[in-house]
Amino acid sequence: MNVSRRVLLAAGAGVGATGALGAASPASAAPGKLRTGFERLAGDGYALLDGQKVGVVTNPTGVTRDVRHIVDVMHGDERVDLKAVFGPEHGFRGTAQAGGSEGRYDDPATGLPVYDTYLKSGQPLADVFTASGVDTVVFDIQDVGARFYTYIWTLYDCMEAAQLAGKKFVVLDRPNPITGRGAYGPVLHKEFATFVGRREISQAHGLTVTELARLFNGEYLSSPVELATVPMTGWKRRDFYDASGLPWVPPSPNMPTPDTALVYSGTCMFEGTNLSEGRGTTRPFELLGADGIDHKWAAAANELALPGVHFREAYFAPTFSKFQGRTIGGVQLHVDDRESFDPIRTGIALLVTAKQVWSGFAWRSDNWIDKLTGSTQVRTMIDAGASTDEVVGAWQQELAAFRDVRRTYLTYK
Repeated sequence: MNVSRRVLLAAGAGVGATGALGAASPASAAPGKLRTGFERLAGDGYALLDGQKVGVVTNPTGVTRDVRHIVDVMHGDERVDLKAVFGPEHGFRGTAQAGGSEGRYDDPATGLPVYDTYLKSGQPLADVFTASGVDTVVFDIQDVGARFYTYIWTLYDCMEAAQLAGKKFVVLDRPNPITGRGAYGPVLHKEFATFVGRREISQAHGLTVTELARLFNGEYLSSPVELATVPMTGWKRRDFYDASGLPWVPPSPNMPTPDTALVYSGTCMFEGTNLSEGRGTTRPFELLGADGIDHKWAAAANELALPGVHFREAYFAPTFSKFQGRTIGGVQLHVDDRESFDPIRTGIALLVTAKQVWSGFAWRSDNWIDKLTGSTQVRTMIDAGASTDEVVGAWQQELAAFRDVRRTYLTYK
């Protein structure tokens, strides 16, 4: 896309609720107090949604500070004409595991029709929006900051579908729980686009959902949607989730804590191997292992002296997923300095050392690792015996180019 169009679109979505839907008044916040996009929208009396039939794309994370769901709050407020809910992977109320959704049903709590968006995109998803009868689609879901976490691609698909259906689109912001200090990791190559990565962004993008929405609208959608964003107040790019004062609601069944999110952008790469990534344990993505691994892996990982993290020899028996019901060996990550911790370098180092110490190491037969990392580069370099530094160094040029694009869409200091 040309620079002039990029700058125009970015300028049209600055701090505050902006875009063709009009502007919400900049609600003041107590010093140091974060206010989410929804808090600001509600605080302005939902003026941004006045006179419109509204549908909401959300899941269990769409809650207020006192953990009421925003759908329940809006449904009970006569100032909002709420007509429908759209559920992503895992569903609106969060009953489904990874790779599942709740289907079409009427929500027992509100009576609202709930439509399933999972694995729908383009015209089929546009048809869902049309059938719902809404004028405006609102998005409010907590992200975790990793390219392969599917909610940001639900955002992308819903923006594209809203444009096709002639609907307005509003994005309400929430914190990036692992901070927004920067972008890290390999950048997706477009020929590897899937639902765990639609477009060419880095593995840890360092953006909030409103910033991502503006990036998608300015760079990747063939025709921009009529977009309004409601940023937070009181959030700074350096902030981890615990600085927000917000309750943590697991965005998916295997994302139980912000600590999980901290390591996820690196250790989720183990989904592309025959090792367990800790699903079926109380510490998914912090526990990694396989049948036949022993103390040698933790020792090899600790020898690298990676910043901000140590590794403990660990044994565990997953209750589901890989190695279900079997006691396996591996490591547990212990992050002791999250400021210096680099989850993606750590994930690459663990892949490299796992292959070195365990003869049973293998990639998934479908080369899922290529979808997760965005190209064949990580897999082929590790197979060729490359070191952690060599693998990480190989994506730096593409990452620098993405950082230049990303900079245009940053909202927060």
